[in-house]
Amino acid sequence: MINYADQTILVTGGASGIGKALAEAFAARGAEVIIADVQASAAEAVAASLNGHAIACDLSDPAAPSSLIDAAWAWRGKLDFVCANAGTGVRNPVRKEDFGPATERVFAVNMRAPILMAQAYAAKLEPAGRRGRLMITSSENALSLPAGVRRSRIGAYAASKHGVLILAEWLREELAGATMDLHVLLPGAVYTPLVAAGIPDPALAPKELGLILPERCVELALKGLDLGLFYIPTHAHTAADMQARTQGVADALKALGLTP
Repeated sequence: MINYADQTILVTGGASGIGKALAEAFAARGAEVIIADVQASAAEAVAASLNGHAIACDLSDPAAPSSLIDAAWAWRGKLDFVCANAGTGVRNPVRKEDFGPATERVFAVNMRAPILMAQAYAAKLEPAGRRGRLMITSSENALSLPAGVRRSRIGAYAASKHGVLILAEWLREELAGATMDLHVLLPGAVYTPLVAAGIPDPALAPKELGLILPERCVELALKGLDLGLFYIPTHAHTAADMQARTQGVADALKALGLTP
């Protein structure tokens, strides 16, 4: 089990949902937690409840990730762990997606910001001779079209989460084990404010969604961290949902005569 005592941990999107539950869990294990969120007053409230520190930031601004890492590092002169968890979404059918400001924000927050944070974090760690840890929150939607969300019109959201997953995989390849430990959280349906907007009562969620509470998501996230996993899924149906893609590719290879 990872010892978080006296560690300084930055959690983006920490004012609610998975981020808030992560911050609470780390604080319970002895960490000093920094709550970063676009909702300044909510971030301050969570930070106050955990004797932590709040930083208001809008990660859709391309300059914000680097500035945030600088500010988080400066708080205690080090930064042991970064949870790039902040996320947002839109609901548009792909055939009508115009990639307007709302959708561009989704890609900026969900895909660009975590990678810019990783770059800025590495730039702090390396000259200081320190090793860090980074966990990026992606989604089960990065891996497949889960049965429970196929009518949800979240193609752009899924694309942003798929994008940050493949970028994290490339980052892992480039780091080759140096500088920081890297993890990708792949939550299924979690009862966050984004989900609550469409499902006010979690008891009414469709069974196939497999909706879980943030605390359960974080329980699995911390177990995955303790085990040193790169991929940290939260739902048993994730592998089965991926089979349609892998089988489709296998069938195409066979049809093209490309199998042994």
